[in-house]
Amino acid sequence: MQTGMRFATIIVPMLIAFAVSAVSGKYLIPYLRRIKAGQTEREYGLESHLSKTGTPNMGGLMILLGMAAACLIFAGRCGEVIPVLILTVGFGAIGFADDYLKVIKKRSDGLSVKQKLILQIVVGLLFFLYVREINHIPLTMKVPFAAGVSLDLGFMTIPALLFILVGTVNGTNFTDGVDGLASCVTVAVALFFTICAQMSGSGTAAAGGAMIGALLGFLLYNAYPAKVFMGDTGSLALGGFVAGMAFMLQIPLYIPIVGFIYLAEVLSVIIQVTYFKKTHGKRIFRMAPIHHHFEKGGWSEVRVVAVFTIVTVILCAVGLLGYWI
Repeated sequence: MQTGMRFATIIVPMLIAFAVSAVSGKYLIPYLRRIKAGQTEREYGLESHLSKTGTPNMGGLMILLGMAAACLIFAGRCGEVIPVLILTVGFGAIGFADDYLKVIKKRSDGLSVKQKLILQIVVGLLFFLYVREINHIPLTMKVPFAAGVSLDLGFMTIPALLFILVGTVNGTNFTDGVDGLASCVTVAVALFFTICAQMSGSGTAAAGGAMIGALLGFLLYNAYPAKVFMGDTGSLALGGFVAGMAFMLQIPLYIPIVGFIYLAEVLSVIIQVTYFKKTHGKRIFRMAPIHHHFEKGGWSEVRVVAVFTIVTVILCAVGLLGYWI
């Protein structure tokens, strides 16, 4: 494929997804207000976040619409976008069900932890089956900074990949707690995967461009002060996208590097809860997930987003170095 055409498969999906995401916000946000699909902030949370109560939730639909529109248009010439779209929309659907129960049906807990886990595993297994049987992509994993070296876990491959998948998805979910944070961090991560796809000649580059465009369109409304939140509809979809791109490019071992913020968010919650139980009430962090720890320390939401995004950009550069050599 000529160089110009290869770049077009990134730029055109990005522009399509941006347009769909941005325009859909004009109609979706007022609709979410009308049906009272508003965010409810916890009284024991950050005082600065109490003013967010009532802000429309489920804005992740904007991201899914933009992503899906661009990927479906390019599916004919870039078939690799389909499994990425399946995982993104699949997890977005799980998040939507959770949001719907919490926001529309006013069931505070939404889906149970067990229900979420079962649904995530089912979607993950369908994805791996599709990738192996339809796309014929091996489920081996390239080792960072080791050219030509791949890791094959044999019969433990599927359990290991499911663990990575569920961990990634829940990491993006925890990252969504500050205006624009999950979106900005994931734009950087999506750019990393898009560059890797371009370098390897993979059609998933179109999916990467589509996600970047969809997130930029969403950020028009989600940047501080946010007019809409993505909810689990968006945050779980982002996790599905990140994992989908990584599996398609056989680089899930790069996720802890480029997705370090996702990992830090998950670990901060695990550490906080474990330490709290072991010490009967003591805490390591001021508040978890870790972005709230920094807010409690006096950081503004804008600073948290800026610093976390900068860290991600630097680590994506490190990831590219590991992919290149």
